[in-house]
Amino acid sequence: MLIKTYASAVFGVNALTITIEVGIGSGNKYHIVGLPDNAVKESLRRIESAIQSSGFRMPRQKIVVNLSPADIKKEGTAYDLPIAIGILAASGQIPDKMVDQFVLAGELSLDGGLQPVKGALPIAVQAKAARFKGFVLPADNSREAAVVDDLLVYGMRSLAEVISFFNEKEVHQPVLVDASEEFLKKQSLYEQDFSDVKGQESIKRALEIAAAGGHNMILIGPPGAGKTMLAKRLPTILPPLSLQEALETTKIHSVAGKLKAADSLMTERPYRSPHHSISHAALVGGGSNPQPGEISLAHNGVLFLDELPEFKRSVLEVMRQPLEDRKVTIARARLSVEYPASFMLIASMNPCPCGFYNHPDKECSCSPGIVQKYLSRISGPLIDRIDLHVEVTPVNFNELSSLTPAESSAVIRERVIKARAIQDERFSNHDNLHYNAQMSPNMVRKLCRIDDEGRTLIKKAMEKLNLSARAYDRILKVARTIADLSGSPEIESEHLAEAIHYRSLDRDNWAG
Repeated sequence: MLIKTYASAVFGVNALTITIEVGIGSGNKYHIVGLPDNAVKESLRRIESAIQSSGFRMPRQKIVVNLSPADIKKEGTAYDLPIAIGILAASGQIPDKMVDQFVLAGELSLDGGLQPVKGALPIAVQAKAARFKGFVLPADNSREAAVVDDLLVYGMRSLAEVISFFNEKEVHQPVLVDASEEFLKKQSLYEQDFSDVKGQESIKRALEIAAAGGHNMILIGPPGAGKTMLAKRLPTILPPLSLQEALETTKIHSVAGKLKAADSLMTERPYRSPHHSISHAALVGGGSNPQPGEISLAHNGVLFLDELPEFKRSVLEVMRQPLEDRKVTIARARLSVEYPASFMLIASMNPCPCGFYNHPDKECSCSPGIVQKYLSRISGPLIDRIDLHVEVTPVNFNELSSLTPAESSAVIRERVIKARAIQDERFSNHDNLHYNAQMSPNMVRKLCRIDDEGRTLIKKAMEKLNLSARAYDRILKVARTIADLSGSPEIESEHLAEAIHYRSLDRDNWAG
């Protein structure tokens, strides 16, 4: 008897429906065909034990399992459940009238338990698009899949529960999640707040500008000046995720297997802070079965690289293209996948190996030329792609001990949201363009016009600081954001002057 069940293969952040054909005939061997990997080939041993543990029998006949389309590599353990149900239906142990109406996914334990799988959300999106009635999967993945409307999602704990569902011996209720309600309920719940930060008003101002325009930023200062503490609080002043952004972000974390069982939708902007020993594949994504890297996990959020010069130069260089294109393409011999990577890069570094160059109180112990050599660990093209260079100085005792309450993240965020609203209106006719940092050079020329006074000012700055053409565009983008924060329709000279101030590392005499 031939039975068809349905599963999905995840490529990038999208899924493809896989048809699983199970045929039972004369003979005594088991075969899986259709380009399976080792995890899929080994599944029959797990399936046999799970079926027997659930009180059913594994047919002692020839079983052929075909995974179609046969020219696509099938990887992972999510095919265990649809193959098991196909075998049981083909051997007549469960009715086959409903098995082709549902997409199935789940890894089987030897005792018949269902283990969570990766990519439940993109599989659910594909199941709805392919007009399946529902989706049966492990209970630990059910909430993330249930955010898809008009799709019945059933979370199961074991193979026995799935069998009883198809036998219609028990009534199983679908998992219900109101995506909008869930999104609003958990939106912007942060532990950190800018009200905890004493002093550092100029740095808060720079972070506000970065948040308002989506700009990349580097913080340079001695140990203990508060660089990491400030960076951790940046997500608290970013505009809340829109529902569409939340779904995009959740899909990436679902594919990477980073969602907790209790989560259905990511409601906070991601904040990723990888260690400086990270490999380039872990940063941008990759592997034999391509998985999203840290830059994609930071999509719609913040990627914080602490102690930037300590990262391998080759690792940093692979970020150059994603910073421009806001996506990363991972190509392999058999497939090519694309992951979104629209993130804010926030980096920090000491000014020199000892950390005290330009310190107001402590003397730098580095020998001549060491400061410049330390800075040169970061390539010029990468520095060019960072819009704001901000020097962080230690907080003095009077500011640290002050009882005056600092401005809260909520207050700063309101100003950021107003500036972003201006940008939304400005870019309303452009798809996938939402804030100033995303502008192309052509758009910068059209939307960041300056008067004669401003032109003279930026000309002097470019000549004195020896700025590149990319740095020129960055200054105009930052000036446009500063103007948006002040509510000005035009870029004034003071906006340009402040934007030029945030190019510290472009100064020839910065490192002595």
